[in-house]
Amino acid sequence: MDPERDELTPEEARQDHWDMLRFLAMNAGFGVGLGLLVAVLLIWLDIGGLGTHLGRAQNSILPAILIAVPLALTFGAAVAASAIMLMPYKKKKQR
Repeated sequence: MDPERDELTPEEARQDHWDMLRFLAMNAGFGVGLGLLVAVLLIWLDIGGLGTHLGRAQNSILPAILIAVPLALTFGAAVAASAIMLMPYKKKKQR
């Protein structure tokens, strides 16, 4: 790719889009994992008596899922959003 021109060939654009999607997917996956880790730590460390309440619950799986899934999605979205803001697109064009 010639650094003097701004436009990409169709093949370069397609590869660039896949690279960006891979970058975002890796960051979102990291955020989801981080959110699940936070949920596990909240339950395991019994923050706010959460682990005790889940231990006494008749069906503790559903409340645990209702805690873990929103945390995972929120963390995943936050990390993906920060990745979008920090995406190295201008640096790529300057190479």
